Amino acid sequence: MSRQLIGAASGRTRAHMPTHESLARMVRTWEAAKHRPSEPYPQLLAQIFEVTEGELFADPPDAADSGEVSEGSLIRKASDGDDDMERRRLLQLAAASAGIGILGASGEPVRQLLDLSLDHGFRSGEEWEMSAADHLYALRTRPPAQVAADLIIDLLTVRRQMEASSPAEVTELQRTLAMLASIHANALTRLGDHGAAVRWWRTGRSAADASGDRELRLLVRAEEAGHGLYGQRAPETVMRLVNNAEQIAGGPSVDLMTTRAKALSLLGKHAEARETLDVLVGLTEKGVRGDSLGFWKENQIYFAQSWVYAGAGDEARAGAARENVLRLTGDYQYKANVALHEALCTVVQGAVDEGVRRAAAVIDPLPVAYRSNHIIETGRMLLRAVPLDQQDRPAIGELREVLAIEATT
Repeated sequence: MSRQLIGAASGRTRAHMPTHESLARMVRTWEAAKHRPSEPYPQLLAQIFEVTEGELFADPPDAADSGEVSEGSLIRKASDGDDDMERRRLLQLAAASAGIGILGASGEPVRQLLDLSLDHGFRSGEEWEMSAADHLYALRTRPPAQVAADLIIDLLTVRRQMEASSPAEVTELQRTLAMLASIHANALTRLGDHGAAVRWWRTGRSAADASGDRELRLLVRAEEAGHGLYGQRAPETVMRLVNNAEQIAGGPSVDLMTTRAKALSLLGKHAEARETLDVLVGLTEKGVRGDSLGFWKENQIYFAQSWVYAGAGDEARAGAARENVLRLTGDYQYKANVALHEALCTVVQGAVDEGVRRAAAVIDPLPVAYRSNHIIETGRMLLRAVPLDQQDRPAIGELREVLAIEATT
């Protein structure tokens, strides 16, 4: 059965397909007749085993007594007397042999089976930090949908390792969970899946708190606040998140200050936003830096300056900040957004058509997979800067088409 048919039957993207672990749990529940499965799982399982949905859950036929076991009784026969591990292996290998790859076309179910035979496939703290760094790099260079799909695999692995670890080891793994959950929430924010992102931020906060790592607790909260500015939360709510995180910081935090400055800019408090940037620069000159895990980088100071000065129409300072961002970053999203800041500054200065056309020229050439919510929301920020009496200009309509939003937005 083809991947296309599986996707069509389930109505879900590959990144949102159920895992082999969740399928195994569901099958155990269905076999116990606790409840009837809901869509899309019966369709998915039936296609894995290449049977009809009726055959999938039917009692074995009389022919089974003579040794002729039909495909339709595969799940029931495999479950009779077998333990949970064998049932999971059946689902994993059936999925792999059917060529659908529940977790993608990479042979992931088979790889996880191999991990189980290789000292459980557990990773050290150093290996998990390297995994987090890899996901961060992917976040800055690859489409967010791919990053989110890859993260799910590692998040499942962390959970499995936590279940087999000592209390002291679990505490250390909470750090890993907090880091990966935050990166996953970031990826979901880039995909515009805000409800799921907010829930993952909550998971990240809880894991960081359980780890007892003060730096990590602050980091997760700073990440949550910063990404909340991209249509996920109201600027006032973001300011509240910043204030709460500052209580944990017990002093100045460069990451929180960049977010505060940008939130003030969105609220139209441009003078306060610039004052916050001045304090931020003063702190960095004294040697205050970001986190040791690689989430926060120096370019974020200049990115905040680009955002704030563009919003205030200060072309010279915004331009200087933009050049610093481009000099320091390889993040495609930052490169696109500082170009959109330049277009925003043009609009704020009164050249609406020119600014709007510049914005469209930034977004339109981007492959669809790279048009993250952060980029689209920055384009929307520019549209909100256009005076109400000029919202019906033809150039505005062209940008709306690029952003794929309705004229009432």
